[in-house]
Formats: sequence, structure tokens, C-alpha cells
Amino acid sequence: MDAVETFESLRRLLFSLAYRMLGSVSEAEDVVQEAFLRQQRALSEGAEIESPKAFLSAVVTRLSIDHLRSARARREVYVGEWLPEPLLTDDGPRLDPADHAEQADSLSLAFLVLLEQLTPVERAVFLLHDVFGYGYDEIAKIVGKSEDNCRQLATRARRRIEEQKPRFEASREQRERLAERFFAAVQDGDVEALVDMLAADVVVYGDGGGKAPSWPRPIVGRDRVSRLFAGWGRQLAGLGISIQLHEVNGQPGAVLLDPQQRIINVFSLDIADGVVQTIRSVVNPDKLGHLGPLADIRALLRQQRDQPRT
Repeated sequence: MDAVETFESLRRLLFSLAYRMLGSVSEAEDVVQEAFLRQQRALSEGAEIESPKAFLSAVVTRLSIDHLRSARARREVYVGEWLPEPLLTDDGPRLDPADHAEQADSLSLAFLVLLEQLTPVERAVFLLHDVFGYGYDEIAKIVGKSEDNCRQLATRARRRIEEQKPRFEASREQRERLAERFFAAVQDGDVEALVDMLAADVVVYGDGGGKAPSWPRPIVGRDRVSRLFAGWGRQLAGLGISIQLHEVNGQPGAVLLDPQQRIINVFSLDIADGVVQTIRSVVNPDKLGHLGPLADIRALLRQQRDQPRT
């Protein structure tokens, strides 16, 4: 297997690592491509790379750490709630239930938001060891720390993550069925049905980034959220907006599409104990372009305002 074939065989792993580090599809793809270029450059200069996986993992991790350090400053001035760029994971490889649950939990928007509490190096060490199964000897070489130091970093990160780690419904099928019922109730504007499916302290987060209309602050509570989504759902049909169910970052969710099948926003649901615990909505166009053509949201809002009241 030549260097290009080897890289392609590792691309999925490298992207998975970079995306969990950065929470950005475009930045993760850039980092993976840069790692490939550095590998090619090293080979052209006569370097012998005994383990392409170790070499590329190290480059991806170090580049991601550098990106995260610069991103921290940008996120401090981000308008409204910051959420990662969503991934549609319906078409991923079909895994057995245990493997799917483990991978989906570490890919969820909730988990990626939680990782933001860690320093870039803590995040790298934690992900490499706990999610991707690298040994501390390998991680030490990647991040330039001693093995003992890496163990300490992983322990500290793990403690912080475990304290707030999101819970998800164990059964994938139960999550999917509840999501189907939830979005059907949204389309029907059925407040009572929504109330039955929401946790008492359900929270809604919206990410517009100041570039698209969104909820500027979290919305909390079953009554407020049920009325919000029922009223909002009743407007969808009049605007020709459809809801397409998808798996989003390993969790049940949906994509809203305008009449031309262009993307409006992406929803992801956290479901546990048989109810919806958290709803996340990404509407920032900068975070949706990788999924397909985007709708003109402001034009849709103008159409809504112009509709005659009944």
C-alpha cells in the first residue's frame, strides 16, 4: 500500500479526531488535508515514516491544538450561543448497539460543547485516550508531555467531563420513535403532545452567530418550550417548510427545508428517561454550508410577515 492509499485508509479516523477536537467540519477537513501534505513533504525529503498512523495522528492533533487556541478568542466574542457544526450521520457504517452508543455519545453536540471546558491539550489527551484508545506512551510523543503528565491531564479532564456528561436513552430505536413523534407534534402544533414528550426542565439552545435569526438565550421549561414549538410549527406549512428526519451527530434530529429543498436549520435532540431533555438548533449559515444549498431565511421571514392574518 503506497502513502496515498495508506492516508485514505486513515482519513476517517483522522477526520473523526480533528472534528471532535475542533467542532468544525471545514476546519477539521483543512487540518486533515494539511497533515497529508506534511506527510508527502516529509517523504519527498527522504524521511522514513515507520507508522503513518502515529505520524498523521500527531500532526492532526498538534494542528488542532493550535487551531483551538486561536478559536478560543473568537468564541469569546461570538454572538449568542456557540454550538458545533452539525454532522448528518445517517449514512455512517452500521455498528452493533454498544459500539454505536459509544461513538454516538462522543460525537453528540452536547458532548462537544462539554469539551469546550477543557484546555486544548487536555482535550487532545482525553480524546486520544478515552475515545480513540491511544496508549499514554503514544500520546506523550504526540503532545510533547511525559506519560505521567498525560495520565494526570486525562484524569483531570475525565473528572470534569464525568461530572456533567450528558445522558442519552440507551435504546436507539426508542430515541428515534420519540423523535418522530416530537417532530410530528411540532408540525401539527400540538401543545399537549409536546408537553408529554418534554422534560420538566427541558432547555432549547439556538446558534445563529449573529448571521441568522435565532434565540439569543436558552429557553427553559416544559410550558415555554411546548408553546414555542407548537406556535412555530403551525407556521411551517404556510411557508412550505418541511421537516426531514435525520441522525445528527449520532443523536435523533431533523433538517428544516424550504420549498426548494434548501437548508434552513438543523435540530438535534438529547433524549433520556423517555423524554426530550435538550433541543439544539443550528441556523448559522456558516455552519451549514457543508450540508447543501442554504435557504434565504430573511426572505422566508418577510413572506411570513406579509401573510394575511386570520
